[in-house]
Amino acid sequence: MDPFFVKAIQLLLSLSLLIVLHELGHFIPAKLFKTRVEKFYLFFDVKFSLFKKKIGETVYGIGWLPLGGYVKIAGMIDESMDKEQMAQPPKPWEFRSKPAWQRLIIMLGGVTVNIIVGFVIYILIVFFNGTTYATAESMPDGFAVHETFKELGFEDGDQILKINGKPLEDVREINKYLFLRDVKNIEVLRQDGSTHSLDVPENIAQQMFEEGVLQPFTQISKPVLDSVVANTPAERAGLKKGDKILAVNNQPVTYWHEIGKEIQSLSETQTTIQFERSGNIYNTEITPDSNGTIGVYVFTGGVLHRDYTLWESISRGTRYGYETLTDYIAQFKYVFTKKGATQVGGFGAIGNLFPDTWDWLKFWHNTAFISIILAFMNILPIPALDGGHVMFLMYEIVTGRKPNDKVMEYAQMVGFFILIALLLFANGNDIYRWLFS
Repeated sequence: MDPFFVKAIQLLLSLSLLIVLHELGHFIPAKLFKTRVEKFYLFFDVKFSLFKKKIGETVYGIGWLPLGGYVKIAGMIDESMDKEQMAQPPKPWEFRSKPAWQRLIIMLGGVTVNIIVGFVIYILIVFFNGTTYATAESMPDGFAVHETFKELGFEDGDQILKINGKPLEDVREINKYLFLRDVKNIEVLRQDGSTHSLDVPENIAQQMFEEGVLQPFTQISKPVLDSVVANTPAERAGLKKGDKILAVNNQPVTYWHEIGKEIQSLSETQTTIQFERSGNIYNTEITPDSNGTIGVYVFTGGVLHRDYTLWESISRGTRYGYETLTDYIAQFKYVFTKKGATQVGGFGAIGNLFPDTWDWLKFWHNTAFISIILAFMNILPIPALDGGHVMFLMYEIVTGRKPNDKVMEYAQMVGFFILIALLLFANGNDIYRWLFS
């Protein structure tokens, strides 16, 4: 099957699952508090539905517009903008007739479910698959270092020993720590056996972002191909898994990072690759794409594995979910920069999280990640999102006064237009990158 459709199916399945669970998060407390739910929809039913069936007082259905889903709760100012219902006197079963604390629980239900789902998936992944990690000892060749970090005193071959005086559980996470955590000092072991403690500037994350150096430390690996991505320059050039790259344009190479630097400088330029396969030496012509990549992955080595008991999995999976959430929040500030705005993506960017071939482990990893992102995005205080409703409910709880219905209606409309604008902008970025990258 075409990789595009493989990614699209995974994206649709993942989002459908998360949308239904999110809306259940609103539906269940609404029913517990005897609030009437008139509709429960996967996707939006603008003008018509693909499927619908009324059970009891609720119409369950699937819309044709796959931009989300919703529950229509009686007596609530939401995206349905049902002004006729709101003009009638409040009924006991309506949302607006319920105490503020019940309405708050109903509105927080979707976000709460998304957080729980993300954490539970991570717990199950850890329990059934364990985790992989690498230590300084398991990676004796250390890291190749970007020129920006060489100016700070780091060298190719450095092994990461400690960050802020503490050993790193997985040294491969050094780049994430530098970009998203507060790193002040890194202790390294040199190839000559000496140890050095190097200070890191306070603004290192901002510098990494502005210069586009998000992977300053790259594991030093032998140039042996682990896999070749379909429909890439490498596949078209005939490279296969297990091939060992020997030279680029007649320049001998020993490690993969040497090839990466050379190929990046030759984007869209025909390049000669010499490689070894089954003891024989071959040459092939390859033209790196505009990003200076050819579409291969190499054997990294040094990766260790750990299994967990169920109790250990709960602790480790919960911590992983928490770190995923806090790391996402930490990088969210870059969205409000000029460069960050251009990198915002829509459904195309989310779809590209999924692999070209079906992989259940990666599917569940990405689903957990998206679930946590949806929770964070939904709690933002934007009218029309759950966070907007929560904001007005908190105002009511603190002041003891309900916001005027007209204010709520106008806020809902403004929020809706903001969301549409963001949706168009994000997906417009995807289209732009697709056309010009």
